[in-house]
Amino acid sequence: MTETRLTESDVRNLLSDPSAETRAQTAAKLAIQFDQGDLSSSERAMAEEIFRIMVKDAEVRVREALAVNLKENPNVPHDVAITLAKDVDQVALPVLQFSELLSDEDLVQIVRSQSPAKQKAIASRPFVSAAVADAIVEGADKDAVVTLVSNEGAELTESSLGKVIDKYGADEAVQRPMVERTALPVTIVERLVHQVSEHLREHLLTHHEMPPAMAADLILQARERATISLSTDSTEEDVERLVNQLYANGRLTPSIVLRALCMGDMKFFEYAMARRVGIPVLNARMLIHDSGVLGLDGLYGKSGMPRSLYPAVKAALAVAREMDYDGEEGDRERYARRMLERVLTQYGDLGVEFDTDDLEYLLAKMNDLPATSH
Repeated sequence: MTETRLTESDVRNLLSDPSAETRAQTAAKLAIQFDQGDLSSSERAMAEEIFRIMVKDAEVRVREALAVNLKENPNVPHDVAITLAKDVDQVALPVLQFSELLSDEDLVQIVRSQSPAKQKAIASRPFVSAAVADAIVEGADKDAVVTLVSNEGAELTESSLGKVIDKYGADEAVQRPMVERTALPVTIVERLVHQVSEHLREHLLTHHEMPPAMAADLILQARERATISLSTDSTEEDVERLVNQLYANGRLTPSIVLRALCMGDMKFFEYAMARRVGIPVLNARMLIHDSGVLGLDGLYGKSGMPRSLYPAVKAALAVAREMDYDGEEGDRERYARRMLERVLTQYGDLGVEFDTDDLEYLLAKMNDLPATSH
């Protein structure tokens, strides 16, 4: 086993052979000994003075040996730590990434004045305060920002996240780690959903809180292409995956299921009911489209959906049975509008009582869709 304690022999070697290699070995041994905490107060004071001399050594490897072995030591003098932190990258990076002796003021100053590699090391620290994170967002290069938003230990405020979107909103290298953070403010989610890819929108939908109307919009956007897709197998897999993710994250809500059905998204409704009841989708389809009432009634009863929404579900299904796509360009949008028109004009006669939020959402969606062509 290699001896790590500084011995009288090391001192003699240092005096007789003051080569860079010998100095580096001595620096490492002294740093390790200092870290172990078994020096007397006088020995510790002497070691600190030796460190102050060694941080000025002309050889990088000597200073690097100090940095690597002192990076997590909380008892190193601050002036030694900050000198190492401002050294060349090879010396500074371990200290910048791990030393707790550096204050927020130290780190902000280094972010604003030092190399991209140092900015990135600071962004990867186990904890990055809001002040340091904001400095990185404001003044560091993209690699450091990507590292920062990927770091769950970084304290990113709503303001800082907004600045990231302002600067890099269209760059997926930044979007992806931001979307995949454990928590995001709703305002940030709202901004991201309009800029990210379909896959990342799906992650936002299933992992972050957002207003119900936005969640429903995301589902319908993700499903719009699949509803009349020629790739039937792919469509089924996409819908099933989305429904399973929503269910696993507690987001397969009655409101979302009802809104999708009223928009004409039958596949989503079928998979959603199957998932909520815990049966194969083929079984759910048979019950949903049973010519009698018992199949749908039994399925709905086991789904956990509110009984108050049942008349709306029956009304939407009745309308869907009477309609089809017209086969022309934009027929998916026209179909959805016809569905909404029928459901919303007949819901009072059918005894349907929409929640205010659902009714307002469906009315708004109908107004956004193109009128039926004649």
